[in-house]
Amino acid sequence: MRRRQFLATGTALLSTALAGCGHPPVVLDMRTATSADIADEVATTAEPDSEEYAVVASARDNGTATRRGRYELFDRTSAVRVNDTFYDVSETRVASSEVTVYEVLIDFDPEDTTPDVGEIRYEDLPAVDRRRLDPVVSEDHPTGQDGYDLGIGYGTAEEVGNGSVFVPERRYDVIVHDGNRYRVAVNSRTASEAEYRYEVTEIAPDVESFAEQVRTEYLFELTGLSDAERTVVEEAIESGYYEDDDDFRSVVDRIRAHEAIRAADFYGTWLLAYEGEEYITYTEW
Repeated sequence: MRRRQFLATGTALLSTALAGCGHPPVVLDMRTATSADIADEVATTAEPDSEEYAVVASARDNGTATRRGRYELFDRTSAVRVNDTFYDVSETRVASSEVTVYEVLIDFDPEDTTPDVGEIRYEDLPAVDRRRLDPVVSEDHPTGQDGYDLGIGYGTAEEVGNGSVFVPERRYDVIVHDGNRYRVAVNSRTASEAEYRYEVTEIAPDVESFAEQVRTEYLFELTGLSDAERTVVEEAIESGYYEDDDDFRSVVDRIRAHEAIRAADFYGTWLLAYEGEEYITYTEW
């Protein structure tokens, strides 16, 4: 996998994807940016069947919306795209409480396959359980370790509903699947759940209008470079630049002098123009 394909998609993905291939100490990666690229970089896109979409649509249509959850929906950015319209979303935590969260554990190669509670064929499981377990049982299973091999987060009893044979009450402890017998356990823990209130304001009616707003706020031109600095930039455009040298530091200092789309202590993303082209630029220093 070429490193340029995922450099600017977030630090969590970056650290996961690079865990096995060695992480260069520095990065300068510049990708040409269309209006659509800029919109995708800055705004969260709410898919039609997602919770984000439902919340924004409800707040848009009703003036406000509420939900209960164990996490914020819009922690990356307040700009959210619904279809081709862009909204600024206000997400306010108004109350919190403690809830019980369930996790179903599976041992794919148990020493003892005799049920203590009961056994069930996989095809007889309710849809709510198969929906959560299908991605697990359809792939190669981690085996060979003591105890349970995998845990599947089910959420709260309210989120699961009344159909599950495992949550909140386990009615079976052995699943029979394609001739294999898996042992099942259920863990529970207490977690904090909050009530959130949402309000939205339309900020752009289409991609081009939104991208132009982003350009107005963040775009700057990278000029006045030495020949050595230009070499760094052109390599960053071509394939990414990963050398921690004086020229790299000089280019990055120029970039960091401008407002970032997002930035942390040692990495960030900028929108810049270089020789008539616009680039979404990600760097680690």
